[in-house]
Amino acid sequence: MLPESTAEDLILQQQSVAVGSRQNISRQTGCGFFIILSSVIAAISGLLVGYELGIISGALLQLHTLLELTCQQQEIVVSALLIGALFASLVGGFLIDHYGRRLTIIVASCLLVCANLLLIAIASYECLIAGRIVIGISISLSAIATCVYIAEIAPHHKRGMLVSLNELMIVVGILLAYIFNYVFATVANGWQYMFGLIIPLAALQAIAMYFLPPSPRFLIMKGKDETAGEVLQKLRATSQTNEELTTIRSSIKAEYQYNFWDLFCSRDNMRARLLIGLALSFFVQITGQPNILFYASTVLKSVGYESNEAASLASTGIGVVKVISTIPATLFVDRVGSKTFLCIGSSVMAVSLVTMGIITLNIDANFKSICKASPNLNHSLEDPFPYQPLTIAKNNESLWTEFQQLSSTSTSLLNDSRNWTKLGYLTTLSSSNLYEGPDITQPDVPIFMKWLYLASLLSYVAAFSIGLGPMAWLVQSEIFPAGIKGRAFAITSSMNWGMNLLISLTFLTLTG
Repeated sequence: MLPESTAEDLILQQQSVAVGSRQNISRQTGCGFFIILSSVIAAISGLLVGYELGIISGALLQLHTLLELTCQQQEIVVSALLIGALFASLVGGFLIDHYGRRLTIIVASCLLVCANLLLIAIASYECLIAGRIVIGISISLSAIATCVYIAEIAPHHKRGMLVSLNELMIVVGILLAYIFNYVFATVANGWQYMFGLIIPLAALQAIAMYFLPPSPRFLIMKGKDETAGEVLQKLRATSQTNEELTTIRSSIKAEYQYNFWDLFCSRDNMRARLLIGLALSFFVQITGQPNILFYASTVLKSVGYESNEAASLASTGIGVVKVISTIPATLFVDRVGSKTFLCIGSSVMAVSLVTMGIITLNIDANFKSICKASPNLNHSLEDPFPYQPLTIAKNNESLWTEFQQLSSTSTSLLNDSRNWTKLGYLTTLSSSNLYEGPDITQPDVPIFMKWLYLASLLSYVAAFSIGLGPMAWLVQSEIFPAGIKGRAFAITSSMNWGMNLLISLTFLTLTG
C-alpha cells in the first residue's frame, strides 16, 4: 500500500498531465486570431484576382461598342490579362523564393492600382491591352505568393481550411464583379466605375501586408532563425514553439537537397508530383471555367437573355452560387479530404456540361452574333453617341415626294410591283442610315429551356467551386518541398494561365 503523501503526489501529477493534455488539445483544435487576420489580409489577393477575372464580362458589353471592337479584338482584350499572367508565372517562382512571399504580394497590389488607373484615364484599345497585361502580371504573382504564404503561416491541422480561404475570396471577388456589372450596365461610362472601384482595396492590402511578418519558413530559409522564432510565437500565441522551429529547420534542410531539375526526375516521386500539379492546372481550365468567367453575359445573351442588364443579372446568380458552394469546401476539406471533393465536383461538372450541350443543340441559339450587339441597347440617356445626328442620303423633300407617289392610290400600291420595289428601298434606307450595325435577331428560346440552361450552368459552377476550384491549389501547396515550392508553382501556374489563354483567345471565334 502506498504512503498517503505518495498517493497525493500521484493524483496531482495525473491532474497536471490532464490539464496539459487539455491545453494541447485546445491549441491543436484552435486557430490564433493573428493567424486568421494574416490569412484574411493575404487572401484579399484572391478577391482582387476574382474581381479582375469577372469584371471584363460586363465591361466588354460597353467597351466593344465604345471602341468599336471586332470579335477578334474582344478576344485579345480578354486574353491580354492572360498573356501577362503567363509571363509572370514563368518568373514568379524565382521572385517568390528570392524576395519573399509578403513582398511579392505588396508589389502585385501596387501594380494592380497603377494598371486600373491607366484603364480609367485613357479609353483606347491600345491602353486597354497594356493595362490588362499589367493586371495579368499582378494577379499571377499574387495568386502564387498568397497560396504559399498562407500555407507557411498556418498550423498543419488548419492548413486546408486557410489555404481554401483564398479560393473563397476569389469567388467573392467574382461575385462582386458580376454585381457591379449589373449595377453599371446602363450607367454612362459604367466601365470606368467597374475598373476603378477595386483600386482602394488593392491599395489597402498593400499597406496592411507591409505590417504583417514574413513567413517563419522563409525567414529560416534566409538564415534569420531568431526572427523566425519571434514571428512563430506571435502566430501561435505561445512561447512553446521550439519543437515546431526544429521541425521546420529539419524539413528545410531535407528539402534543400532538391534543385529545380529534380522536379523532372523520378527521385522521391518529384516527377509524379509535378505531373499531378500540371494535370490539376490543365483540368481547371480545359473544363471551360474561363468561358464562364469572361463571357458569361455574352453567352447568356445568345440563349435568350435579351439585354445587357438581364444577362448581367443572370451572371450575378453565377457569382452567388460560386460563393455559397465554396463555403462548405472550405470548412470541411480537412475532414472530408481534397480527393473526395475533386471526384464529386468533376462528376457533377460532366453531367452539367452534357446537359448544356444538348440544350444548345435543340434551340435556335443566336451564336452567329455572339460578338455583336446593337450599339443603342442598354445605354443611358447621358451617353451622347447613340443619339448623335445622322446623315441621311436624301433630303426631306425627296423623301416626301417618294412617299406621296407610293401612297397616291392604295390599289396601285398593291398591284404595281414597281411600287413594292420603292417601298423596299425606303425600308432599306431607314434601316441602313439610322443604324449601320449588323442585322441582329434575338433567339426565340422557350422559357423552360432558358431556365434549364441556367440551372445546368449554375450546377456546373457549384461543382467547380467545391472541386477543382479550391482543391487543385490546396493539393499543390502540400505536395512540393518548400525549397522549390515557388518554382514548382511557377511551372504549374504556367500550365494554368497558358490553357486559360488558349481557351479565351479562341472561344468567340470557334463559337461564331
